[in-house]
Parts: sequence; structure tokens; C-alpha cells
Amino acid sequence: MSDIKKVVLAYSGGLDTSIILKWLQDVYHCEIVTFTADIGQGEELEPARAKAKILGVKDENIFILDLREEFVRDYVFPMFRANTIYEGEYLLGTSIARPLIAKYLVDLANQTGGDAVSHGATGKGNDQVRFELGAYALKPEVKIIAPWREWDLNSREKLLAYAEEHNIPIEMKKGNKSPYSMDANLLHISYEGRVLEDPWAEAEEDMWRWTVSPENAPDKPTIIELTFEKGDIVAINGERLSPAQVLTQLNKVAGENGIGRLDLVENRYVGMKSRGCYETPGGTVILKAHRAIESLTLDREVAHLKDELMPRYASLVYNGYWWSPERKLLQQMIDASQVNVNGEVRLKLYKGNVIVLGRKSESDSLFDTSIATFEDDGGAYNQKDAEGFIKLNALRMRIAARLQQKR
Repeated sequence: MSDIKKVVLAYSGGLDTSIILKWLQDVYHCEIVTFTADIGQGEELEPARAKAKILGVKDENIFILDLREEFVRDYVFPMFRANTIYEGEYLLGTSIARPLIAKYLVDLANQTGGDAVSHGATGKGNDQVRFELGAYALKPEVKIIAPWREWDLNSREKLLAYAEEHNIPIEMKKGNKSPYSMDANLLHISYEGRVLEDPWAEAEEDMWRWTVSPENAPDKPTIIELTFEKGDIVAINGERLSPAQVLTQLNKVAGENGIGRLDLVENRYVGMKSRGCYETPGGTVILKAHRAIESLTLDREVAHLKDELMPRYASLVYNGYWWSPERKLLQQMIDASQVNVNGEVRLKLYKGNVIVLGRKSESDSLFDTSIATFEDDGGAYNQKDAEGFIKLNALRMRIAARLQQKR
């Protein structure tokens, strides 16, 4: 790798990537381009610029890009059109951000003449796979530097010691304790490490940042109405908003009502189990509301087919195959199913719960009151038709039962 003169680093300004920046300079003796993506972390990103400059990165090589709208519009919303959940619970908040970051790593390498890209994902985790699969899909001959697979700084304590030795400022340092390993964006915030490494130990209450506990949520419920167009939320309580504005507002109101906490032991792609905690307040609301409007507007077999394919789609996102041909193919089918997913959903948010109060679609509802009613339907549905329908569906079981009787 001696031919590497310039590296584009996915840089947050946090513990790992700050150390990686210095390490790349010392080990590879290369010029560094830092890329910091604003995808709604809720943190001031300018300190990352200042820290990069302290470590010798040139002004023209520091990129801080506001990608919030692109993130929600082109990644989060398409994923929620599929009602995507990994292993029955996880809303893929970290997973869905990685292909966007990989895209910009490659774009900036092309733009600045970078010889390689680098990231701060460990050799034990999923993110190394997500970053690198994305980079290879978009730039097949790209060179990748993954310091966690090369260096001997294999613990949080060693990283902190390295930072202290090289005078690298680290936020959230508490005495000799390592901070949680956290990842935040507009969809979620995740926590790993410390007490969470014991799956029996309860998460510390002061760890949570976006949500109040359900016990401390308001005693009065919050009622909201969401408007959908082609499967995406376009308005809250009648006010039209951009995708990022939708998710930001839902995060706030859902977090205030104790919605979106998850404590999960998941199966990583590399083969191990890991325990993490997640806060996904807005996403939890979106999923519930989207399924509610689909229940009114989707054909039965289309809805069931989507549910059958969803676990495969979720695995593709989780495992880093966002840019794969199979994910793109599934997305085309999913998006086609959303053409008539239009209407409004009314929800009650109350002490950790998202409760559907009503759903309606003026133009695309498949709910026919004249047929579904328990009152006199005026002949819209002939109940005698059910007899033949049932007998035909029972035919194979009746034949089998007769044969068993003979035996």
C-alpha cells in the first residue's frame, strides 16, 4: 500500500476516527481528506472540522456535508415502504446510513484524487461489511484501509490511552471509564459497550438520550394525523413537510411520549451475537402508521407477498447489500406496490405505545362498507356463495379424511 498518497476518511470527530486520522498519518504517511456526514446526529459538527485542522488536515480537504434530506428521502423512506424489520424488532437505523456514507466516500475519492478510503468500523462488526460492500459496488477497484484490522489498539482503554498520548481531545470521557459506543442519525441512536456487554444487565436510565421512560411520559396522550402519498409521509396534522422535517418532528413528539426504546441481542453478519440498545422514536411511529394505511389500500395478496419478502429485504439492508442488484429489484417491486398507498392515519401516542385510532383514503381505499357491514347490505354480498367456496377449499382435506377412514 506504499502507493497510497491520499486517503478519504469517514470522519465523525469521535474517539475512533480521531485516532484513525492520526494513525493514518503516522503509518501511511499520507494526506488525509475527512468526510463528515450530517445525517441528523443532533450534534454540532463544526468541532470535527476544528479537530481535523488541529491534526493537520488542510481546509480544502475537510468536507462536512448536510445529507439529511437525501438520507431520509432516498434511504429511510424507501426502506419503510417495505415495513422493514430485522429479526422481528430492529428498525435498521445504523444499517441504512452506511450505503449513503459509502457513496460519498467514493464520490469524494473521485473528486479529490484519493487513492483509498478508510472507515472506523471494527473487525468484529457489521459496519465494515456495509461500508466496503458499498464502496466496491460503486468503485470496483477502490482500495480500503480498515485500521481495526491492522493495528493493535483493540480495546476502548487502549484507544483512550493513545488519544491521551497524542493529545487528541475526546468528548464524554469520564475518568478512566470508556464512553458508550454510540451511533446517531435522524432515524435512531444506538448504544453498545460498558454494562450492555452483559445481556442480563439492565441498561442505565441515564444512557437514553432521545426518549423519556414510558413511566415518566405525560399522562395525557398526544393525537397526531399523518398524510401519506405513495407510501411516504408528506404531512403531519395537515402541515406539509420535507422528509427530514417529517422524521425530525416525529422523533420529538414520539420521544416525549416514551416511544421507540429497544434492548436487543442480534445476530451479526460476521457470525457473533451482540447486545445493543436503540432509540427509534419516529421510525416506530412511521412503521405503525404505514402498515395502517396499507391495510386499507393494498390488495390482500400484494400485502402478503410484501410480508413474505420483507425478511429477505431486511437481511440485505442489515448485511450491507443496499447497492446489490437483488435489493434494487426488490425495491422496484415494493415501490410499485405503493402507488395507491395514499390517505391519512390518526394515531394516539401514549406512554410508549403507538395506537391507531383511524385510517382513511378518499381515492384508494379497498374497504367497501356496503360489503363489510354487519347490517343489511342490500344484496351487495350473497352469503350463500360462501358454501361452495368453503367446500372447494375443503375438498383435499375431505378426500384425505375419507382415505384415512377406510384405512
